[in-house]
Amino acid sequence: MTVTAATSTRGRWHAVGPWLGVAVRLGLAAVWLYAGASKVGDLAASGRAVNAYQLMPYEVAAAIGAALPFVELALGVLLLVGLATRLAAGVSAALLVVFVAGIASAWSRGLAIDCGCFGTGGELAAGQTPSYLPEILRDLGFLALAGFLLWRPRTPLSVDAALGGAPTVEDDDE
Repeated sequence: MTVTAATSTRGRWHAVGPWLGVAVRLGLAAVWLYAGASKVGDLAASGRAVNAYQLMPYEVAAAIGAALPFVELALGVLLLVGLATRLAAGVSAALLVVFVAGIASAWSRGLAIDCGCFGTGGELAAGQTPSYLPEILRDLGFLALAGFLLWRPRTPLSVDAALGGAPTVEDDDE
């Protein structure tokens, strides 16, 4: 029997793909856990960071800022253990789209703010220059990770795999 290039590539994917999925899942989990942990100690500052975008009334921004670290921590834990991975990836993707849109909006309106993604954020001091493009590119990279998990949510070493069995060849055709 002759092995074709497609068969060889598919065989490599079967060997590497699941472990790439683990790396993606754990990487995105680390992002959310770090982001949430960096804000959870000062929820008022997180609210001020959301308010700095000037997109909603202060009370709404403060409430969103206070809730956001807990959402990020919950997503991180779900992804870390691999439970409801597709749902966590979908919520992650939605949040990342909102974050990219918020940063782009701040940039287009000439605001000088720190995004607050991994800390307190808020308005920058006079003379400081915002770094919007790297922040947007970083979040688009995280969005790509979430997209991968939407496409391939079942990975080894996860609760999802334990509850549904090991991924099969048929799972590759999801």
